[in-house]
Amino acid sequence: MECFITQPVHEAAIAFLNSHGIATRYASSPDMQTVTREIGSADAVITRDLGLDRQAILAAPNLKIISCHGAGTNRIDVTTAYERSILVTNTPGANSQSVAELTVGLILASARNICQADHAVRQGNWDFRYSAQGIELHSKTLGLIGFGAIAQKVATIASKGLGMRCIAWSPSVPAAVFTEHGVEQSHNLEELLKNADVVSIHRSGKTTDKPIIEASTLALMRSHAILVNVGRGFAVDSADLAQALEDGQLHGAALDVLQQEPPPRDAPLLRAPSLIVTPHLGGTTQEALQRLALICAHQVWDVLTGKKPEHLVLAR
Repeated sequence: MECFITQPVHEAAIAFLNSHGIATRYASSPDMQTVTREIGSADAVITRDLGLDRQAILAAPNLKIISCHGAGTNRIDVTTAYERSILVTNTPGANSQSVAELTVGLILASARNICQADHAVRQGNWDFRYSAQGIELHSKTLGLIGFGAIAQKVATIASKGLGMRCIAWSPSVPAAVFTEHGVEQSHNLEELLKNADVVSIHRSGKTTDKPIIEASTLALMRSHAILVNVGRGFAVDSADLAQALEDGQLHGAALDVLQQEPPPRDAPLLRAPSLIVTPHLGGTTQEALQRLALICAHQVWDVLTGKKPEHLVLAR
């Protein structure tokens, strides 16, 4: 039995698989063309944000399971997998604490211009402190788009740690969940955007979905507002956000996910002022990476030994 791995995973998963008689093999390069060429006779695949497209799946005649190292399976062709009786699994909630902590870190970094301040000092501009216009978060309103496990943790940190008022919009979440977490429920996106000082995106979706944050919705936000996205890159129109930042419509924005990853080096968004960009590292803490990889490894073991794995993804 063999497990093919598209991108690096925690060594604990490799040790588990090897100790259970499952050979492991990495793609020589983390791109779909290479994966399609090298997937070969693998019985299982563990993939991170690269996913697995139709051609790669069809190139693997022995494949029985695609284990997604994360919750989002939008880059896996689940339909093709199930057409070939290949199971797809994911790891919901395994990295939620790490992503929530990064979210709060990005909010603080944007509110206090931390990245700009660091750059200024390195350039010899100690007087940056006189021109920096920071924002105190205590008593401000945090608007959460989506209210799953990550957003719920963000709300707890923001309310209990920073004294923020939290509101959220998530049509699929029962009202009782908002009440349980002490978060006010917004009835629509427009209402949330108009009332929030910080907007943080945590809603899932498909890559074919239209951006929920674009010119018309950005225009609804407060002029001192901060936009944070650690959810899905396709949720924000990069060109519209770049223009809004250029026009001073927002205090700032912080993105861990983008419409195109990695972005072109000449992308207008990367030249926009008051922007923080990180390379999709929401779940990349040692603790989360170990949890994610071991869950994937156990799912692979379960399927290859005829057991039903946890967290099966339904065909779309």
